[in-house]
Amino acid sequence: MTDIVRKYAIEKIQKKDFSCAKEYTLSMFSGKYKIVIIYHLSHDGTMRFGEIQNLLDHATHKVLSQQLNELVEDGLVSRQEDLIKNRKAVFYSLTSTGQSLMPIIEMMFSWGKERLATLDVDYTPKI
Repeated sequence: MTDIVRKYAIEKIQKKDFSCAKEYTLSMFSGKYKIVIIYHLSHDGTMRFGEIQNLLDHATHKVLSQQLNELVEDGLVSRQEDLIKNRKAVFYSLTSTGQSLMPIIEMMFSWGKERLATLDVDYTPKI
C-alpha cells in the first residue's frame, strides 16, 4: 500500500502535476515505521540501523531497510557511512526537511492521545 502511495506521489512530482499539498505531505511519511523513525531521529539524534531496529519490536530487516532507503531518497533522512575498527558503520540522522515534519507529527500524536482519551481507551505510549 505505501509503495503505491509513494510511487503515485513520485509520478505526480515528475510530471509537475500535483494538485493536493496534503496528499503530498502524507506521502512523505506514509509507511509502517516512517513516522516512528522520524520521531526518534528528531528526539534521540543520529542512530545506527540496529539502534533503530531495537526501537521497532516487529520490524524485519528488509522492511526497515526499505523504509530507511525511502526516507533517504525523499531527503528526510541522511545516511552516513564511516569506518569504525575497520568495519563499515552506517548512521542515520534527520535532515532539516525531515525535521520540518516534526510539528505535524507532534500534532498528530497529541490529537491521537486526546481522541483515545475521549473514547475511554487505555493508552500506553510506546515512543
